[in-house]
Amino acid sequence: MGRYVIRRLLQMIPVVIAVTALIHVMVWALPGDPFAGRCGDRPCPPSYIAEMSARFNLNDPWPVQYLKYLGNLFTGDFGSSFRGEAVIDALARAYPVTLKLTLMAIAIEILIGITAGILAGLRKGGFVDNLVLVSTLFVISIPVFVIGSTLQLFLGMRLGWFPPTVQDNTVHELLLPAFVLASGSLAYVSRLMRTNLVENLRADYVRTATAKGMPRRRVVGVHTLRNSLISVLTFIGFDLGALMGGAIVTEGIFNINGVGGLIFRSIANRDGAMVVGAVSVLVLVFLFVNLLVDLLYGALDPRIRYD
Repeated sequence: MGRYVIRRLLQMIPVVIAVTALIHVMVWALPGDPFAGRCGDRPCPPSYIAEMSARFNLNDPWPVQYLKYLGNLFTGDFGSSFRGEAVIDALARAYPVTLKLTLMAIAIEILIGITAGILAGLRKGGFVDNLVLVSTLFVISIPVFVIGSTLQLFLGMRLGWFPPTVQDNTVHELLLPAFVLASGSLAYVSRLMRTNLVENLRADYVRTATAKGMPRRRVVGVHTLRNSLISVLTFIGFDLGALMGGAIVTEGIFNINGVGGLIFRSIANRDGAMVVGAVSVLVLVFLFVNLLVDLLYGALDPRIRYD
């Protein structure tokens, strides 16, 4: 296990270098004035441009710029915005909100998605199975901004069951946005769980266990479900890493000051330094979440060994 973790951590290094280089070149090396619009309708004074160019090493060739940024990155310095605010400080304010929203969305995915998939798989061809297939297809076909705006209108404004916008980041306020955020993913989780369960119920080991007289509850609950959850866990792990990067659309609809809103505002304000630093942090988060998911495989399937 220890050697596997070390090997995976070493494999992350070239991935981090490649992804951050791509982000850096997209923000700083592309044609255009990085300070356009920073001083209102008038062009920025030469003194301001010179000071900011020196601060962000923009006078150096791009490879030198990136090597300096990478050196700071490995020391824990993710840079600062054009206003002088540290990227870590901005993320420290925004990330707790996004983390709470993400964990609630993942909980909804697991609770509703896996439960619906199990019920559909155990009753293949029945009413519950058809209901799950049709409803999940319906949810997948609708864009998330349509789902969010519709639920906000009916459940928030007309019925008053939930606050239409988020102000204090309480669980009650974040419940509706979390459901919107999880809606598309829980549909995929349901269909994936249902398909895996149907396939595993027809496997040889299930027939053998049943023929030996093992109770169906144990066959399904202990053996079949664990094998069916492996690919579902992979999807949820990927979704967890993606959601922790911020949901720009959902956070925008419900006025949530999370990571997605931070990145969106930075892009709108042409604050390239904040965009590069924030996305670099999100890359690291995504990689470590996927490492955690890989380590959980062994708990679900004893046949998996990290040699």
